[in-house]
Amino acid sequence: MLDAKTIEIVQSTAPVLKEHSKPIGKRFYELLFSKAPDLYNLFNQTNQKRGIQQEALGYAVYAAGEHITNLEAIKPVIKRVTEKHRAIGVKPEQYPVVGETLLQAVKDVLGDAATDEIIEAWGKAYGYIADAFIDIEKNLYEETEHQPGGWEGYRSFNIDKKIKESDAVTSFYLKPTDGKPIASYHAGQYLTLKAEIPGEKYTHIRHYSLSDSPGKDYYRISVKREDAHGDAPSGIVSNYLHRQLQVGDTLQFSAPAGDFELDNTNLPVVLISGGIGITPLLSMLNTIIEKQPQRQVTFIHATSNSQTHAFKEHLQQIANDHQHIKSFVVYAAPTEADRTSGHFDKEGYMGLDFLQSIVPSKEANFYFCGPIPFMEAINEALSKWSVSKEHIHYEVFSPLAILGEK
Repeated sequence: MLDAKTIEIVQSTAPVLKEHSKPIGKRFYELLFSKAPDLYNLFNQTNQKRGIQQEALGYAVYAAGEHITNLEAIKPVIKRVTEKHRAIGVKPEQYPVVGETLLQAVKDVLGDAATDEIIEAWGKAYGYIADAFIDIEKNLYEETEHQPGGWEGYRSFNIDKKIKESDAVTSFYLKPTDGKPIASYHAGQYLTLKAEIPGEKYTHIRHYSLSDSPGKDYYRISVKREDAHGDAPSGIVSNYLHRQLQVGDTLQFSAPAGDFELDNTNLPVVLISGGIGITPLLSMLNTIIEKQPQRQVTFIHATSNSQTHAFKEHLQQIANDHQHIKSFVVYAAPTEADRTSGHFDKEGYMGLDFLQSIVPSKEANFYFCGPIPFMEAINEALSKWSVSKEHIHYEVFSPLAILGEK
């Protein structure tokens, strides 16, 4: 356990780290990749270029310091991080170099304000937090490997089918190369891909939500091709999948992971997706149809227009076939053909008024996924509606861990 003086120093200086979280994160990664370039293989380089990973680290450090005496208070953050660590293969022996580098980054950014006493306290705190993470991850590794159809590390899968779902989204049906059974998963979880791309110096690791219900002899991921726009670079991995890989090609995946999971209750469900955020929610919807066909579901999907609307026909068919499922579509920029057809329910952006007009009751479990600004808007709307926090669930593609608490 940590002594009282260490706890006092860490909690009193945590706000300072929050204030300087971005430069500390930036300096940390500069130092880390110079000390241990192999760790570059574990990080999303596109997020590095956009500065997202750096901000995420700063947030995690601040949150852990603030709650050092009660890590249970940030259980959602810890669960999310440890699930991803297990998925990408973080090992106990990697923690010390990360800790040393983090302390050096704090010293470099804060200068004289980072006294020896402060650095020593944060060193002890980091060791305490790291031990907690390592213990949780050890159990996750064991559970994953020993579950039916489970495996350790990465496993080879063949692309069995490649189906275009919209102008930018393609589904990949994956079957294990060894022909043996595959692990089941909870609707909402993801697969983690380790891509060895010709011409790329480092391995690229990505998380992709599973987009179909569990219990099949295949996994399905549905990937949006990320093209360059503005200052944002094109997606290295998504373009590789879309443009270079074909049926029969092989990819490496770790076993399903993630903390975004469909509940087992009979409460009505509201599934709200933005863009490619539809993928985990589609898995949930397909699962409910198979397992709880009488459960009340409101499915709301927001996208630019019909050209970007993935799984449009599938969702229409489900709504037609199941009276307990209501489907609504929001187009931010409908085409003239969309306006003529009228196959959407709202133009622009969904707000609280729209949600209240189509959702029968706030006494439901709400699940949402999509771009960060979209999810922040949904989260704010649900908060204004006084929806219980226990009934609000979301997945984030970005490393920024908790909406509204960054």
